[in-house]
Amino acid sequence: MEPSGADIPAPPAPAPPPNPPAPEYQDRSTGLLVFGILEIAGGALAALAIPLMLLSAVLARKAVGGGMPLRSLALSFLTYAFLAVLLITLGIGATQARRWAWALNLIVSWIWLITGVLITILLVVILPSGVLAGMRGAAVQNPNAPPVPAGFMAVIVTFMIVVAAVFLIVLPLAFLLFYRSKNVEQTCKHRDPVARWTDRRPLPVLALALLAASSAAYYLLLSFTTPLFPFFGRYVTGLPGTAAFLVFAVVDAYIAFAFFRLQVAGWWVALVALLVRITSSALTVGRGNLMEAYSRMGWSHQQLEIMSRNPMFRGNAILWWSVMFMVLYLGFLLWLKRYFRAPAPPSYTGFSDSLPNQMQPGS
Repeated sequence: MEPSGADIPAPPAPAPPPNPPAPEYQDRSTGLLVFGILEIAGGALAALAIPLMLLSAVLARKAVGGGMPLRSLALSFLTYAFLAVLLITLGIGATQARRWAWALNLIVSWIWLITGVLITILLVVILPSGVLAGMRGAAVQNPNAPPVPAGFMAVIVTFMIVVAAVFLIVLPLAFLLFYRSKNVEQTCKHRDPVARWTDRRPLPVLALALLAASSAAYYLLLSFTTPLFPFFGRYVTGLPGTAAFLVFAVVDAYIAFAFFRLQVAGWWVALVALLVRITSSALTVGRGNLMEAYSRMGWSHQQLEIMSRNPMFRGNAILWWSVMFMVLYLGFLLWLKRYFRAPAPPSYTGFSDSLPNQMQPGS
């Protein structure tokens, strides 16, 4: 007797595919806690610098008989406030092993290291000659004062450069080596499995988008606090300087938005704007009179004398450093072109496939 269909046993259900093995990594939660606490401490020091700067500015105005305008001091206060908020926020995110904190800390470490190397090179080049010029000026003003031994000043200069190198090279290098570790990345992604906004774009593109956003905010502050814009051979101040900074603030805001959206038009705008800035700054460094521009902004004669004795401003060293940084920024921007692809135009074949049969070619 043939078995009926109801008597035939159903085939066994296929076994579910095995789950992929979890990636093997070493948990770095303790390291994240340590580096996060260091960042929080750095943010607290940046916040503490604000009242100290205010106190030193008040004492300087009383001692010198005048000082830089208060709106120029406001830029320094806001810069330290930004650093304090940034470091404390990143530190808290690191202690909680958030994946956005890992991404942003990696970006900040790279920027910190590259900028620190350039600043250290600048100090090595200008600090010895600047201190020597200061010693000669002091000897002329006080001929009866005992001379300072050259060896003692060499030790002081060396100590200053070493301290700067520790904070500008060694420390960011330690942060970079830690946060670029795969174990740190996997620890944050395991403890924070939810996709964050930092996961939407490649980290190099996100880095330039954040740099452009920071530049837009910085230009916006400069337009109201220090409207001194290098414009193709001369410094423009007042309303023209404010307008120039506002224009570049809007341009950088668009670049940040376009990079986060991976729009190829934003890359071209960034390239053109950067070439304009490099050309304008290089021409102005060679021809413009920085001290005269600051005098038009209301700086006192005493403050201008103090600035002129600063080795950072002697020979426009700090301005040439800015041009060098923009040239490196240009190289990074050109390297980022690989992430941007223009949308392909609709092909003839794709268009013809959407036509009715009676409208197809050859029908």
